[in-house]
Amino acid sequence: MGEDFHPESYDPNRFSANTVYYTGTHDNDTILGWFAHIGGEGSRSGRAMLDYLGSDRTAIHWDFIRFTLNTNSRFAVMPVQDVLGLGTEARMNVPGKAEGNWAWRLAPGQLRREHLERLRELTEASGRLQER
Repeated sequence: MGEDFHPESYDPNRFSANTVYYTGTHDNDTILGWFAHIGGEGSRSGRAMLDYLGSDRTAIHWDFIRFTLNTNSRFAVMPVQDVLGLGTEARMNVPGKAEGNWAWRLAPGQLRREHLERLRELTEASGRLQER
């Protein structure tokens, strides 16, 4: 989305439900890393993105996750780095970079109950949670 984000021309709910919507992949920066890179709330695009998301500006990674879960896409995916609210230091891969990739690892205890509870809360609110 970068510096060219224009909320009036971007509506993922116009996409087919037979899609996958994700906050990121192994090949791009984390949400917080990307947001810092574009200048955060201090940039025009950053402010527009936060307004579009209805962000309270305290935990934008959760706002992106909430938005992703609320799209009409059949699948919603978010890397654990985004659930944890990590920055560029947790980026997995930089395409075209020969060295230094695939070094980030989830440390024991890093994914805590509060992360899982928040993810469950957002998943329930979006109607995606199906009890078994």
